[in-house]
Amino acid sequence: MNKKFIRVLGLGVGLFLAGSLSVNAQKVSFNGERLSLKQAFEKIESVSKYKIAYNTSQLDVNKQVVLNQKNQDVLQILSDLLKGTNCVYQVNDNYIVITLKDDEKVKKIKGTIKDSAGEPIIGANVILKGDATVGSITDIDGNFDLSVPSNATLQVSYIGYNTQDVPVGNKSFLNITLKEDTETLDEVVVVGYGSQKKVNVIGSIASVDSKALESRAVPDVSNMLTGQMSGVTITQESGNPGQDAGTIRIRGVGSFGATPSPLVLVDGLAMDNYGVQGMSNPLALVNPADIESFTVLKDASATAIYGSRASNGVILITTKKGQSNSKPRISYNGNVSVSMVTDKLDVLNAKEFMKLVQNTYGYSDEEFLASAEYQALGYTNAQGEHLFADTDWQDEIYRTAVSTDHNITVSGGLKNMPYRVSLGYTNQQGILKTSSFERYTASVNLSPSLFDEHLKVNFNAKGMYSVTSYANTDAIGAATSMDPTKPVYGGTEFYDKNFGGYWEWPEAVDWKDSEWGYNINTLATANPVGMLNNRSDKGKSKVLMGNIELDYKIHGFEDLHLHVNGGMDVASGKSNKNYNRFDLDNYYYGRVGWNTQDTYNLSLNMYAQYMKDFGKAHHFDIMAGYEWQHFHKETDYYYYGTYPDTNLEHAGEIYNPSENTLYKTENYLVSFFGRMNYSLLDRYLLTFTLRDDGSSRFSKKNRWGLFPSVALAWKVKEEGFLKDVDAVSDFKFRAGYGITGQQEGIGDYTYFASYTPNSEGAYYPVLGNGITYRPDAYNNDLTWEKTTTYNIGVDLGFLDNRITANFDYYYRKTKDLINDVYVAAGSNFKNKVTSNIGSLHNKGFEFAVTWRAIQQKDWRWELGFNLTHNTNEIDELVKSTGDKYIIRHGGIAVGDSGSNGIKGYSVGEAVSAFYTYQQVYDEKGQPIEGEFVDRDNNGIINDNDRYFYKKSDPDVLMGLSSKLIYKNWDFSFSLRASLGNYAYNAVECSRSDLSVTGIYSGNAWHNVPQMSLAKNWKKVDALDALSDYFIQNASFLKCDNITLGYSFDKLFGQKISGRAYLTAQNVFTITKYKGLDPEINGGYDGSIYPRPLVGIFGLSLNF
Repeated sequence: MNKKFIRVLGLGVGLFLAGSLSVNAQKVSFNGERLSLKQAFEKIESVSKYKIAYNTSQLDVNKQVVLNQKNQDVLQILSDLLKGTNCVYQVNDNYIVITLKDDEKVKKIKGTIKDSAGEPIIGANVILKGDATVGSITDIDGNFDLSVPSNATLQVSYIGYNTQDVPVGNKSFLNITLKEDTETLDEVVVVGYGSQKKVNVIGSIASVDSKALESRAVPDVSNMLTGQMSGVTITQESGNPGQDAGTIRIRGVGSFGATPSPLVLVDGLAMDNYGVQGMSNPLALVNPADIESFTVLKDASATAIYGSRASNGVILITTKKGQSNSKPRISYNGNVSVSMVTDKLDVLNAKEFMKLVQNTYGYSDEEFLASAEYQALGYTNAQGEHLFADTDWQDEIYRTAVSTDHNITVSGGLKNMPYRVSLGYTNQQGILKTSSFERYTASVNLSPSLFDEHLKVNFNAKGMYSVTSYANTDAIGAATSMDPTKPVYGGTEFYDKNFGGYWEWPEAVDWKDSEWGYNINTLATANPVGMLNNRSDKGKSKVLMGNIELDYKIHGFEDLHLHVNGGMDVASGKSNKNYNRFDLDNYYYGRVGWNTQDTYNLSLNMYAQYMKDFGKAHHFDIMAGYEWQHFHKETDYYYYGTYPDTNLEHAGEIYNPSENTLYKTENYLVSFFGRMNYSLLDRYLLTFTLRDDGSSRFSKKNRWGLFPSVALAWKVKEEGFLKDVDAVSDFKFRAGYGITGQQEGIGDYTYFASYTPNSEGAYYPVLGNGITYRPDAYNNDLTWEKTTTYNIGVDLGFLDNRITANFDYYYRKTKDLINDVYVAAGSNFKNKVTSNIGSLHNKGFEFAVTWRAIQQKDWRWELGFNLTHNTNEIDELVKSTGDKYIIRHGGIAVGDSGSNGIKGYSVGEAVSAFYTYQQVYDEKGQPIEGEFVDRDNNGIINDNDRYFYKKSDPDVLMGLSSKLIYKNWDFSFSLRASLGNYAYNAVECSRSDLSVTGIYSGNAWHNVPQMSLAKNWKKVDALDALSDYFIQNASFLKCDNITLGYSFDKLFGQKISGRAYLTAQNVFTITKYKGLDPEINGGYDGSIYPRPLVGIFGLSLNF
């Protein structure tokens, strides 16, 4: 070891150790001075004959001491000063050399850490026991090296394994095997208000930790869960940047009008449903790199502890923390991605469209060239020539987008103070031009343990700032309808002056303006490129989210814990929009303005928990608590246009400004809750929970709701006949029952009479300023939706849990369904009122299995598969008129969707069932225009001939994941299947009219998709739009992710470990669906925003 001496002595250490010691006592005195150890040695030297040598790497010379000796021997003083250190002194004549004790001398030690299967453990923490500042982390091969005293004991730890103390002794190389610990984090799952050992969980719970998700390089939260859990459906709605808009459903749809989404909690803080202004989705505020685990609570015995908001399941997100007694670790995770559009709607090119026009009008070649229709195609350039473009409008609005994501983390633990600090930056370009998303995130976690582990503190703070540029998505539809013979730019002074240079269909208008004489033809398709560039829509959002948890184990009564958790979620967002005078919807006047939304969510919960073993047979865990939550939202907006300065009557004046725009709303939730867990002989388990919720959203007579649950489990593995059967590592039966509630999505003031001020145009200047108020609909009898759930399940593990599986069957009955329904005229202030209208049920089963197929030194292979089968049916509806009461909804592509819809709620039918006419087909299998089956045989096709056909929700969902590791290489992929789901192809429906008026209407040409040609319809009305022909099989198999990675323990010769990887996302889709993408939320395919193929190069570094 390289020694650093304060004084360089002329004699070697060996001489001092070997010399014959002959010491004459010398006594000195000091006057009570407080000095550093270095200064004390200098004082001793100044008053004695001795010179003192020492090594600063072995002795803390900055340690404070007091010299207060009177007439005392120098060597005795030196002995007193060295007490509590690992050093001794040697004296030779007038020299004193301070060295380590023989058993404290430093030696170099190397070693390898493996698991019980002989696999190296990467990132294990190795420290000198008693001194966490001396330590190392194992590399990719499980190796470490360290310099420690020869009598040292190493402490080796890794999440999911027992911490092990290893004496060094006289060894120079250590082979250490860590054993899995069933009581560590790997086997502990987060539950409502606490955590439980996985083996003792009775409810239906699915959990995914960061280790399982680390290979999925995704910038948003919902994508991390897609296809990973049984019973959980996540539908990605578009390729919009920053849009974590995965619609999450757990065990089907259990509601009509109320929000069917699950309750989401981040570190114990419930997120509101208000969203964030200027941001696509509030889940985007959580940086995926900060997430430690997801836990999904599915059945009532797991969710009922959350009461009135838990009917649709609960998702618990836990963020990462530091590790106590560990050296600081700096890590970097970043990637660069390229997104490409691989699928576009197949529409006609210029040549094909011109041929369609010729055939539709029935012209010969000569007639067509001489026709007015031919002249209306193409364009005239600045030289007066009649030309024809061949514009692929979709290519004009899409681009190859480049994005980056960077995260830096510092984590560690100062003795009993674990800490973690992270910074993140995301910059996503959208595939649709002018769209982008930029996000900055920061998070801090401190989790100290105080008072001899009696007080545990967990502090979390997260901040996010984002800037989102929204593109005008109407341009996507326009790009598939715009005449392909037209150019992007007009190329003449006329188009420059009137349309900002873009080619548009003009319409003469008298604006009473000397300079403006045209408008964009509002019945025509507008120029898609102009639609993108003529407006700016930029949103800025700020979010601060944090909580502090205190858990106190009472001194002298350690079985009792007191827990308190206070949190806040404060968000502020503003969207600034600027529409220039050439914008389609704001032509001539333009429009400028902003939207703001400010929200806060305050939460406080506290509970007492008593855990006690009575003998070896009985274990009790009893908890009771209180929770208070306050949700507040304030919105405002202001927009206005202006008359151009050339307007002859209102030059420069403001046009149509916004009025009465400020809106505020809030609600409170007060709760009392409790839970009792009882275990008999560690094999028979009982859980009982109860929650009493009071919500400000309901009238006093319906304000409080009581939500109980009870569950039982039998750990068959612990029985004598299985306990010693090594092949079976887990076998547990579960059964549960409970009631949960739902009160989201109904508004905060639905139960009492309220009034809204009218805007300008509805003023009556009789009194005062003339402002009048209109009453809102209300329902004093409105109450909670309530869901009763029954669940039975079994958990299995084989071959030391190399194979694990679970199976659940469930039945969920929801009553007092909330929805807006029509009421009799004059019975309320509006014709639709939010009401409790009926009941429905979901039933199904879930299966999940994980197989660690290969566990060898160089090879590891893990496979995961999950399957969900779910069906639902409406059991009761409050009837309005007629024997067959049907609530129509869902919209249609052509006609009045306000009074009609492609779907219907009806007793005995699935919640997402389509309500259609039965199409008649010709001998070639093509649908015959306007021909439907007369199902009631009365010779008339009317509403009585409609029937329920298929549904948009899938019967079966499946997910398959694989991860193969060979030495430093890893290869993984994930597949996802959805079977039995159908979609209403509104895109094809709205583009199916191939008549003269279909392709040329409003004095403009309209392109059509290739899929509309075969049936050759010449009209599409509201009846045709309800044809079951447009209900198409949207089952699919998708490859969500393929990743190839390489891990390393050194980089450019430096001890920097990490991993480099290549990932492809949204790789392929296999489907029979005719539309662009079969993954459609709600089954109504009216949007064609494509999901891109994404290629990613990523790098992780650990310093």
